[in-house]
Amino acid sequence: MRACGREWITVHTFPFFSTLTAMTASIDWYFDFVSPFSYISLYRLKELPGQVAYKPVLFAGLLKHWGQKGPAEIPAKRRWTYRWCTWWARELDLTFRFPEQHPFNPLPHLRLALACGCHPDAVKRIFEWVWMSGENASDPERFAKLCAELGVDQEKLAEAKDQLRLNTEEAAQAGVFGVPSFVVGGEVFWGADSISFVRAFLRDEAVVHNDEMRRVDALPIGASRTS
Repeated sequence: MRACGREWITVHTFPFFSTLTAMTASIDWYFDFVSPFSYISLYRLKELPGQVAYKPVLFAGLLKHWGQKGPAEIPAKRRWTYRWCTWWARELDLTFRFPEQHPFNPLPHLRLALACGCHPDAVKRIFEWVWMSGENASDPERFAKLCAELGVDQEKLAEAKDQLRLNTEEAAQAGVFGVPSFVVGGEVFWGADSISFVRAFLRDEAVVHNDEMRRVDALPIGASRTS
């Protein structure tokens, strides 16, 4: 079984996209189960045309690569993020509750998704298991039941660690710095709220490939922090 190959894809066609664009667009979706924004993003994938490849990555690995802190590592940002995601999910009419402890170690969940071939149904089930009950996402007994439900022997999960590392390295090399992110045509679109930008790019790449975007890409830095 190929880990996260494109045999597991979802195709959505919208009338305002040409048939050619909808059928040829290839979208890599990078996510981590620890991210509430990734959970929200999952339910917005239906807004995208084309082929969506599900690619789990270790968010902590991306943070280390780019030398960043995660939202939960900054107390004021953590409080805002948790409030914002709770409100936004309700606005979208999504069942949503932060797990009993957050952040938690998502490695087993990511490896489980890979062991399931990143099938969209399995990814969705893992997200729901984490983000719908408010229970402990690190509880070994709960997790064992989830593995059994998905038909995966827990002893097999370690076999997915290399693919997870490769996915994370691939994402960093593509310029992905956070989750969720979409990579389309070599361009990175970050966040669950970037889907409209992705759709605009799929309609017309000139929304990114234009003189003003090239100008802002090359803006010089006028001041830097000294500490």
